[in-house]
Amino acid sequence: MGKKAIILVVDDEKIVRESLRDWLVNVGYRVEVAESGETALEIIKRKKVIIMLADLVMPGLDGIELMKEANRINPRIITVIITAYGSIQTAISAIREGAYDYIEKPFCPEKVELLVKHLVVHQDLVDENISLKQKIEDRYLFEGIIAKSSVMLRIFELIKTVAPTTATVMIIGKTGTGKEMVARAIHLQSQRRDKPFIAVSCASLPESLLESELFGHEKGSFTGAIERKKGKFEAADQGTLFLDEIGEINANTQIHLLRALEEKKITRVGGNEETDVDVRVIAATNKDLRAMVKEGGFREDLFYRLNVVSIQLPSLRDRREDILPLAEHFLRKFSKNNDKAVKCFSPEVIEFIMNHAWPGNVRELENMIEHGVILAKNREIKMTDLPQEFCQPAAPGGKTIEDVTKSHIFQVLEDTRGNISEAAKILGIQRMTLYNKLKKFNYTVNKSDA
Repeated sequence: MGKKAIILVVDDEKIVRESLRDWLVNVGYRVEVAESGETALEIIKRKKVIIMLADLVMPGLDGIELMKEANRINPRIITVIITAYGSIQTAISAIREGAYDYIEKPFCPEKVELLVKHLVVHQDLVDENISLKQKIEDRYLFEGIIAKSSVMLRIFELIKTVAPTTATVMIIGKTGTGKEMVARAIHLQSQRRDKPFIAVSCASLPESLLESELFGHEKGSFTGAIERKKGKFEAADQGTLFLDEIGEINANTQIHLLRALEEKKITRVGGNEETDVDVRVIAATNKDLRAMVKEGGFREDLFYRLNVVSIQLPSLRDRREDILPLAEHFLRKFSKNNDKAVKCFSPEVIEFIMNHAWPGNVRELENMIEHGVILAKNREIKMTDLPQEFCQPAAPGGKTIEDVTKSHIFQVLEDTRGNISEAAKILGIQRMTLYNKLKKFNYTVNKSDA
């Protein structure tokens, strides 16, 4: 960026804005000037302003109001407040509102130049950091899925292998682990990528409507069937049909689904005419279908027809290397979506993110980050910005963050048979940090366990 950055000087005093402009132009910067906050906003809408020097007291929009409006248009603008001598307390209040710094009138041009130079270098470093993070994210981005853990990288390789084939795929994982995203990745890596990808939640529809949703129905086949309707199989012809929570379908629907897979034909509800369909089916479940087969709750022949290739998705707590990259991805996503300049997490939030058990998996993490971005008052998400259940007990007997952290650490220690080094690696923290936490929790560490 360097001296190509546009600096906007906003002051209702002509001599102030023009003297600042002339000085900065003489040392090589591109400068725009505005006599009011309203004019400044018009410039910001049209041009890429990076640094704004704004007078604190102006008719119409004052410096603080202008800063807030400017950040709604471009959250990356850095604002320096210009204030008259004796208004230091007001300038400090402006900094609390989000201004980077302030300069006093009458100002020393050399000091202003030094400050601007510092801000330009700072912004260059921010840009470089954002670019680096984006490159790192791109490196670990696979069809919209962010991961760098070895278990997920192996799944990516499996997706690449199975996608070009015609095999049906069963995706197994707990709620919120990203089963639909994996299904979409298979579709996008397949030869059907330019054809429809249709997703159906088998758990969200009543049994009486699921067959109609999948196979369609004829006019008058049941109450409310006022016209012929094509089902999802026909809608997905030549493409991919994703059947989420496949373990929820009843025995009758299982028979019709098996026939559709084996014969590539479907019959609409209330009809006799067969329709040919060319659909690749990907199914997903958070249930143990093998156990359901043994108990008679799921057809064995359908299970094997669906389970040609199985992909087991790990819970988020079992891929801790991915937690922070995912959190940072969601932070950028929701900051952009909500036009906010939230850039980072406080150390306490990072510690919580890394130690939480995440029973809701990636979906829970995403929801928490969105909540934090919306409530954040500045560029950093703090613990008080997170949903209430993460910050304090939800009810008498509820767990605090410390309770959750302690419980998770003790569980990891139990899983590793007390091996401190291995536990610290799984938790994603330094061994000394783990020692200090265990000391705080009155946990006795045997030297042989280290």
